Amino acid sequence: MSQIRQPPLPPLPQAAVSRQELRYIASRQKGILVCILVYLMALGFRFALQPPLQLIPAGIALTTGIVASIFVFMLAIKLYGTGSGVVLGILTLIPLIGLFVLLSVNGKATAVLKKYGIQVGLLGANLDKI
Repeated sequence: MSQIRQPPLPPLPQAAVSRQELRYIASRQKGILVCILVYLMALGFRFALQPPLQLIPAGIALTTGIVASIFVFMLAIKLYGTGSGVVLGILTLIPLIGLFVLLSVNGKATAVLKKYGIQVGLLGANLDKI
C-alpha cells in the first residue's frame, strides 16, 4: 500500500516559535493527555472496586498526579513563564483541582499548536508532522 504524503508545513514567520519548540510543546502535551486518560480511568476504577482494592487505583492516581505535575511544570514554563509554571505544577498535585489544571494547560498547548497550523487530535499532535 502506498501512503498519502502530506505537503510539508510552510516556513514559520520570523518572530514565531521554532519547530523544535513546537515539537517540545506537542510532546509534553501528549504526556499530559496520557496522564488525563490514566487519571480518569483510575478514578473510575476506584469507585467501581470494593474497599480493599480501592487502594490500587488510588495509588495509580497519586503516581499519575506526580508525573502530570512534572509535565505541567515543563509545559507551563514554556507557555506561561517560570512563576506560573511552578504554581501550576504544584496545583496539579491537588486531587480535583489538578485535573482542571491539566485541562487548562492542555487547552493552551492546543491553541498554540493550532496557531501555527499543526493539527491536534484526541491524543495530541502527530510528532512526525512537526
